[in-house]
Amino acid sequence: MDGLGDRPNKDDSTPLKESNTPTLDKLCSESICGIMNAVGKGVRPGSDTAHLAILGYNPYKVYTGRGPFEASGVGIDVKPGDIAFRCNFATVDENMVVLDRRAGRIKDSEPLAKEIDGLEIDGVKVIFKQSGGYRAALVLRGEGLSDKITEGDPHKEGLKIPEVKPLDDSENSKRTAEIVNKLIKLSYEKLNNHPINEERRKNNLPVANVILPRGVGKVPHMEKFSDKYGIRGACIAGTGLIKGIAKMAGLDFIDVPGATGTPYTNYMGKAEAIVDCLKKYDFILVNIKGTDEASHDGNYNLKKEVIEKVDKMLEYIFDNINKEEVYFAITGDHSTPIEVKDHSADPVPVLIYGKSVRKDDVNKFDEFSTYKGGLHWITGNELLNILLDLAGYSKKFGA
Repeated sequence: MDGLGDRPNKDDSTPLKESNTPTLDKLCSESICGIMNAVGKGVRPGSDTAHLAILGYNPYKVYTGRGPFEASGVGIDVKPGDIAFRCNFATVDENMVVLDRRAGRIKDSEPLAKEIDGLEIDGVKVIFKQSGGYRAALVLRGEGLSDKITEGDPHKEGLKIPEVKPLDDSENSKRTAEIVNKLIKLSYEKLNNHPINEERRKNNLPVANVILPRGVGKVPHMEKFSDKYGIRGACIAGTGLIKGIAKMAGLDFIDVPGATGTPYTNYMGKAEAIVDCLKKYDFILVNIKGTDEASHDGNYNLKKEVIEKVDKMLEYIFDNINKEEVYFAITGDHSTPIEVKDHSADPVPVLIYGKSVRKDDVNKFDEFSTYKGGLHWITGNELLNILLDLAGYSKKFGA
């Protein structure tokens, strides 16, 4: 559950503690529990670095930026040497001052994306694809490119789009920064008077008349999950980022209709897909983004609602599988406290359920109870090793 953890409110409670979760609590009483920091204690991770760690990859070695995973997730066939970004469609005035970083959360942006996709700037090909609403992914493909550049996103309204600058003295960095600056300007020229934006102006809606590139990264080399662990894996998720990480790790992506990254995802569709996938795969990564979305919006009650829907998912799953054949780890990738509305380094609860697991005395799945469990305080890269050992997949270290 993305962004699962919280800090206690004035009543010493959290959405997870207050949620009605009979299935989770029953699982808890039959599991070994603890708390976890995906990347490391005191490290405030992104969803990207946290998921890499949970999958057993060292994010300090393979993570170059969010862009490559976003691009892979939306279906761009990224290649070594490509420079990738995540982007927003945004609203700017004639002075390039950002009025709305999300262009009024525009939904129909695909025709706008087509205006940018396929452009060529100084011999570099531009690949651009909408990833849902105001979000998009950008890939630059060509010779002499670098990811050592700054972002073209001020991250706040009321500020001008910053000039993209090189972060070192190399010609590749200078050239790439120049190309991105030209692309931002060109996007404004192509989008400002587009028919979609003219219609939005008539309806007093923010126009999507520029792109804001950020999260730059060079496409990394990642060992395939199946080669790394000798097992076949799949992923069920509703966001492009997690889909991209899964694809770059070589996990099969399972497309569930209506499985968006919002709090209103197809929960039971995901539950049914999990039951089906357990017949075909050794490992499944399942991401529920709704907990994080509610947290970023500071919506306490919605976060509770999402957690309770996940509990119903688990009830369905356990009613339709052979529990003796499956190991479950239930946790979050990071905390997103309601009071902060952003990621924090607070550890998240974690439980491991399955045959022959050493049960502890914890019987409530929340931030205040699981820390007393037998797992104690682990990091994300330890979680998969524990599961692999329980399931009989790990190799002996030494003679």
